[in-house]
Amino acid sequence: MRTMRRGAPGWGVTALALAAYVGACGTSGERSATDTARHDSAGGSVANAARDPSCASDNGGITLPDGFCAGVFADTIGHARHMAVAPNGDVFIALEYHAPSRGDTTKKASMVQAAAVALRDANHDGRADTIVYIGKGVKGGTGIALADSFLYVDEQTKIVRYQLPRGALEPTGAAQTVISGIPISGDHNARNFVIDGQGNLFLNIGSATNSCQERNRTAKSPGVNPCTELRTRAGIWRFDARKTGQVFTPNARYATGIRNAEGLAIDPATGQLWATMHGRDQLYDNWQPLFDAKYSAENPGEQLMQVSQGDDFGWPYCYYSFDAKKLVLAPEYGGDGKKTEQCDQKKQPAAVFPGHWAPMDLLFYTGSMFPDKYRRGVFIPFHGSWNRAPEPQAGYRVVFQPLDGGKASGDFETLANGFAGANPQPDAAPHRPVGVAQGPSGELYISDDAHGRVWRVVHSGK
Repeated sequence: MRTMRRGAPGWGVTALALAAYVGACGTSGERSATDTARHDSAGGSVANAARDPSCASDNGGITLPDGFCAGVFADTIGHARHMAVAPNGDVFIALEYHAPSRGDTTKKASMVQAAAVALRDANHDGRADTIVYIGKGVKGGTGIALADSFLYVDEQTKIVRYQLPRGALEPTGAAQTVISGIPISGDHNARNFVIDGQGNLFLNIGSATNSCQERNRTAKSPGVNPCTELRTRAGIWRFDARKTGQVFTPNARYATGIRNAEGLAIDPATGQLWATMHGRDQLYDNWQPLFDAKYSAENPGEQLMQVSQGDDFGWPYCYYSFDAKKLVLAPEYGGDGKKTEQCDQKKQPAAVFPGHWAPMDLLFYTGSMFPDKYRRGVFIPFHGSWNRAPEPQAGYRVVFQPLDGGKASGDFETLANGFAGANPQPDAAPHRPVGVAQGPSGELYISDDAHGRVWRVVHSGK
């Protein structure tokens, strides 16, 4: 492990959440990207009254609604993914390993290869003073959580935990393997997880393919039927966070038909598990003339779901169509954008969002700093699209989805925008939001894996 103080070369930070304790969205709130462009007023402001002294004059390059402001809590810390926050405010962040490449804006921080990083703001000025790298030399991933005096970290093919004494920034002792043998080959290798109050560890294992074709991402290639990868992929698995030495098994599957659930959270009011799902790609590329480019850009909708044991959300056989406003049969299995067939028996989403925006995390807000309405819904960061052409690429923002009774109670609204700058393209965007987390005073942290920045968002109380 390595400790730095702010001002040292390569210092940086990323912030956090009570991730193990908090964490969801409704079809009545669905909006396509076209609707969003027409109705979304969250261009935001960078000149709010009664600004917190920790806020930057330009909000660290993002836009926020009036009454909110943001500062840069840390910068260039590496490929910052999900976050967890201790009761004392220390922030722990998973660092996803990327092989060094030309033009990598986080290459200085990436020189310290580690599974996670811990950050502390000792003088309470809204910026991290101390940084500790955890699991040096390890190839890290996306998931991280705090529970029962342990720090749990995603190390790609395994989930490990470190003993973390109360109030400590640096773990003690060696990593203990909680789960090993986790499959990561293919299209989706993020292994995020959430731990509930009973010690259940819910683990996302995304699909190995786009749509379970005989030849992945190939025009007119039919779907494997039945889709055999569902046995070990495209679902959520449940393990015991209190036990070490567990080995991945298909028998631990909790729910299926979820292409990639990078957002997982427990509703603190009900104890229920919620998840987001990345929808499939290439309807137009692979299935002309059934679909045109505009349909493919807008579909399928990204989903928010409440997840119970045994649920099946339909992938790869079904996808959410904005036109039909429900799950429809995928073309790999004979669909044409209208047929439903077996999709009528799959569980429908609670909320949907514009196609290809890529939901990355999920947070039930429980703080008192933000206006009261934010305690009745969820925050979701969107990484941003790569495949909406010829329509503009979109997403690259953090939204709030109001909920009531486990369903959307209105349209989602954008809280934070501007991450992608003037050119919203995945390779050109200076920042791409990934994680959201709540601090002890109700502040909101947002992480970015493009440049390694972490924002601390506060509200003036007015």
